Amino acid sequence: MFIDRTDAGIQLGKALMKHKGPDTIILAIPRGGVEVGYQVAKALDAPLSLIIARKLPFPDNPEAGFGAVAEDGSTWLVPDFRFYLQPETVEKIIASQVAEIRRRIGALRAGRELPDIKGKTVILVDDGIAMGSTMRASIQYCRNMEAGKVVVAAPVTGSDTAEDMKKIADDVVILDMPLHFRAVAQVYRNWYDVPDEEVLEIIKRGKGSS
Repeated sequence: MFIDRTDAGIQLGKALMKHKGPDTIILAIPRGGVEVGYQVAKALDAPLSLIIARKLPFPDNPEAGFGAVAEDGSTWLVPDFRFYLQPETVEKIIASQVAEIRRRIGALRAGRELPDIKGKTVILVDDGIAMGSTMRASIQYCRNMEAGKVVVAAPVTGSDTAEDMKKIADDVVILDMPLHFRAVAQVYRNWYDVPDEEVLEIIKRGKGSS
């Protein structure tokens, strides 16, 4: 059990020390991953920025998703999504989430582009990985931008998801894989939805933040 995201980030930073180096950059996934990413960046003395990716929610069940899209348009869809949704519905949902990504880039990064990651070791950080769709889209973005190495890092996920991540990332660092994993929040004593204002305050503290 982690006390909160700060505690989880401190522990995750210790586990990632093998990736410390001058060419390492931390990309945190907002909003929950930002405090965790800040603590990792602090431990590794690395620059911190935010990569914006959004889950693609089902129209009748927004808590569930059929994929995700990253800020460059990189899209990951579950293999059998066509059995549940019409193509025009999928396009509409993607367009809606791309618009939200643009809003978040403006609100959380002041409209600035991500730092150049070509040839660098990119550590993608979230506060936990549930289905893994936003992480998959983020990995695809990093590949498109020719990152030298892509590392997936999170305090918690399920064992199956961890194995899936190992197939598409260069390294995967997970602190806890509960036997009965239901939700990211189950491993945090203090859990809450992070507002934009808190994200902005955290990112200002990050070294070389953008």
